[in-house]
Amino acid sequence: MEKLQWSALEYEEKDRNNDWFWALGIIVVTSSVAAIIYENYFFAALLFLSGILLWFFAIKKPDMVSYELNNQGLKIRTTLYPYENIKSFWIQIGEDEETKLPPTLFINSERFFMPILSIPIEYDIAHDIHSIMVSRNIMEEEMRDHLSIKVMEFLGF
Repeated sequence: MEKLQWSALEYEEKDRNNDWFWALGIIVVTSSVAAIIYENYFFAALLFLSGILLWFFAIKKPDMVSYELNNQGLKIRTTLYPYENIKSFWIQIGEDEETKLPPTLFINSERFFMPILSIPIEYDIAHDIHSIMVSRNIMEEEMRDHLSIKVMEFLGF
């Protein structure tokens, strides 16, 4: 089998205007002040630190991530997920105009923390990925993005 390589942005970049950052600042400051009023200083510090981290990640540009399907398994950057550790897969392709879902490869791995990986793919390699996974006897199981991801996208994250 020859290897299949592609690359994609680590996440979809969102355009955030100044109002989004003002709202973040107001929410962080007011909730931190409320925590201080209730003498919960640790929680106030945690809220403030969380706000700073949110701001930092909001302005960070996404990195380009390299993916590769080879004889050993799925390689994401430098991490290899052997075929034996992949429980199932699903390729999501929004074929009609109403769904407009980006083509995505979902992998259900044996990882304990975040076992389902969501990997952006291109339309023209979806069939090749499907063929490779089926040839490796990996079960095809329908998967979707988690509800929390939809909520975070709605909030602008």
